[in-house]
Amino acid sequence: KKYICIYDRKHTPMTNPSPNIKDMEKLILQLLTSSTKETAIAELSKKREVFPDFAPCLWHTPGCIAALLQEVISIYPLLSPPTLTSAAANRACNALALLQIVASHAETKPLFLQASIPMFVYPFLTTLSKTRPFEYLRLTSLGVIGALVKVDDSDVVSFLLNTEIIPLCLRTMEIGTELSKTVATFIVQKTLLDEDGLKYMCETPERFFTVNTVLSKIVSSPSKDEQPSSRLLKHVIRCYLRLSDNPHARDALKNCLPELLRSQEFAASIRLDESTLRWLAQLLTNVGFHEAAAQMAPEAVEACAQKQAARDKQNAEM
Repeated sequence: KKYICIYDRKHTPMTNPSPNIKDMEKLILQLLTSSTKETAIAELSKKREVFPDFAPCLWHTPGCIAALLQEVISIYPLLSPPTLTSAAANRACNALALLQIVASHAETKPLFLQASIPMFVYPFLTTLSKTRPFEYLRLTSLGVIGALVKVDDSDVVSFLLNTEIIPLCLRTMEIGTELSKTVATFIVQKTLLDEDGLKYMCETPERFFTVNTVLSKIVSSPSKDEQPSSRLLKHVIRCYLRLSDNPHARDALKNCLPELLRSQEFAASIRLDESTLRWLAQLLTNVGFHEAAAQMAPEAVEACAQKQAARDKQNAEM
């Protein structure tokens, strides 16, 4: 007999489940049956935000995660040579959407990491095809990793660094669509904001310059049709600002920071986003382009100077 683990919010078995819970129970039973699995996964994917405590229920019901991973693994042979169809991509992406729910839930995230389940999506980030099915698969896979890093967690960053996710994100930042580039850059940003992540990216000159080259290409896109969105630029600037916290990277950025970031034209293009403009001004101040920073956001430069003075005073008193 198939067993379904249904919990209330106190994580005790429910005796009188709500209609939503009953609906979820029915779909999960269908997920565990091969003949109805595809339809059940598609329906669960559509309704995943409706069901309470859906992630713990999926995780603790025997066979559920295995069924989802079977869907993911089944399309590996279609990656090389690239023969992925839209139907196959949609089916896998529905399963990935459910895994994303498990990855984002506070209770199931640690278990998700311990089981090394994120590595099942890594093969989708190694593909180079730019066709629509591959791009959809790439974006949904990034969504799983993005769900892990959304809330700051050093254990997540440690796992991602140890499993070499950064090179895969950098590749996507070069070949992906605007959306894929944005999610991949967000993952790099969240990794950089962790001390171990910053240390990793600046550990060797080769690693730093690889990251810088990819970020620079996004900023300096030669085609008007490929101009990055303000959201993508925000993540890129935040990545650069965080890199400037490392002394070696800061020295290198004095020579390799894209010239476009110092222009008034670029500042005007992001002026409506005050936080991004402040980050840019702080970046330029950190790297030593004080005049350019002062022209862009004088208030931000003054605030940076006050913070630096406070740090210098604190260091002198120690």
